[in-house]
Amino acid sequence: MHPILVIVGPTAVGKTELAVQVAKEVDGEIISADSMQVYRGLDIGTAKPTESERQGVPHHLLDIVDPGEEFSVADYQAMVEEVLADLAKRNKTPILTGGTGLYIQAVLQGYVFSPEGKDPVLRAELEQKAESEGNKVLHRQLSEVDPETAMRLHPNDRRRIIRALEVFYSTGRPLSEHLKMQQERGPRHRSVKFGLIRSRARLYERINARVDLMMEAGLLEEVKSLLQQGLDDDSTAIQALGYKELAGFLRGQYDLDEAIRLLKRDTRRYAKRQLTWFRRDQEIVWLDLDRLSTRDAVHKIAAIYWRNFHTEKEI
Repeated sequence: MHPILVIVGPTAVGKTELAVQVAKEVDGEIISADSMQVYRGLDIGTAKPTESERQGVPHHLLDIVDPGEEFSVADYQAMVEEVLADLAKRNKTPILTGGTGLYIQAVLQGYVFSPEGKDPVLRAELEQKAESEGNKVLHRQLSEVDPETAMRLHPNDRRRIIRALEVFYSTGRPLSEHLKMQQERGPRHRSVKFGLIRSRARLYERINARVDLMMEAGLLEEVKSLLQQGLDDDSTAIQALGYKELAGFLRGQYDLDEAIRLLKRDTRRYAKRQLTWFRRDQEIVWLDLDRLSTRDAVHKIAAIYWRNFHTEKEI
């Protein structure tokens, strides 16, 4: 099996375009590692690549569940394993790309997801607390016992916050510690990892411009459609960037200008959290796209990847 070629980086840095060009260079197919692009109907706000942007390169794990369905990292991991097996049979290079670090880590490390830590009674109690006191109270509670997990979860991501609290109170150890213990067992898959960066000013400029383009492309109408389907504030899909901010506008909490300001601000903050996550990985080769053209970055990634692939084949 080819080692997995991994391309990560913050939102709006330019992963999609570059991954497509790399796929052409190394005879690869792309596996999305974006926890929101799995949902059907979340297209504009998640910057899901259009058919024209994919340029004929097969993309996997896009549009696989409805917005109201639950979808876990364990579900994602299992589906990726099926894709990897298929690509291996066809001698294609797997390119895992996206900004959801936990999804990527789960695939590469081969996390084992077990029933450990599941407590239906405790979960019901936490659900009741969220209903009566609000999601932010649970998020603060998680910050006290597992600050690392709390940092990567939005305060309104009730389902994942409750799951993390459930793990802590049932096992006595935070979820982040469980994940680290699994990571210490060593990787399940061989990989060659690349991270894309830009200067903060340039990245923020791209984020702001992307939000404006999303609004022009009909993001507000997309959010209206999702709300008309009956999605509530607790659904994971409606917590995606762009959806929760515009949902607030549609519910009369603030005007449209404020919704756009919040979306740009929240996206910049999300990009910072993504970089914090990925910079902990010492195996990532970082490429500055302010200094490299797309063509040069593609050629560099391909050269390093094939060098590693041939070296590992000889071992």
